[in-house]
Amino acid sequence: MPKKRFKVIACEILFREVCLCAALSRQIVDLQFMPKGLHDIGEQKMADRLQSEIDRTDPARYDAILLVYGLCNNGIRGLSASIPLVIPRAHDCITLLLGSRETYRSYFDAKPGTYFKSPGWIERDAKGDGENVSIATQLGIDRTYAEYVAQYGEENAAYLVEQLGNWLRNYRRLAYIDTGTGDPEGDRLATAEQAREKAWDFDALQGDLALIRRLIDGDWDARDFLVVPPKKKIAPSFDECVVTWVDETA
Repeated sequence: MPKKRFKVIACEILFREVCLCAALSRQIVDLQFMPKGLHDIGEQKMADRLQSEIDRTDPARYDAILLVYGLCNNGIRGLSASIPLVIPRAHDCITLLLGSRETYRSYFDAKPGTYFKSPGWIERDAKGDGENVSIATQLGIDRTYAEYVAQYGEENAAYLVEQLGNWLRNYRRLAYIDTGTGDPEGDRLATAEQAREKAWDFDALQGDLALIRRLIDGDWDARDFLVVPPKKKIAPSFDECVVTWVDETA
């Protein structure tokens, strides 16, 4: 069977995982990674940046464009292409890192209030460029009490941590997802230390790259993937399917 050529557009948070799956794929894939900060600039700006990358893709060169994204707070709403556009049925990248909606839902139901870390979230969760400040930076999740003391002094640090507690009250646990890439032991220990600093619980989870593998391999069953026909637009489905497509004029 002839190989197909795919343009893969992915969040840089998944850089290691996507590169691994691309290396193992039987298809021909070209990778384009987008800044992690897109998640933090709002739905419309994120969609505009992704649409711009889609529009730069030569439709004569590729059989399909693959989006390694979840719904991501509707940041992929309205995207369309002149060739098939394929996206996993996932609310966010945690589903992609854990391998299925069911695994994510089961963990979330059992342990709400969890903030997840992965190799990409640890390596690429930068402080921001002044415009695109990361959610973790906004919440103070990427900083320890000792770092606040070093920068602001002990009295001010205590005040800042107290105020951040209002933001962080919905979180009680840090969970590290081991995807078999990078430095799993070092990342696990660093995440556990962050949890200890915040007096949160800690979990270490085994990741599963099955969804990313199947996406890049072209194994798109309708249950786990949405194939958007040319000139149609991605839309949230507000049900267990997560995403659907609509007419471009809708």
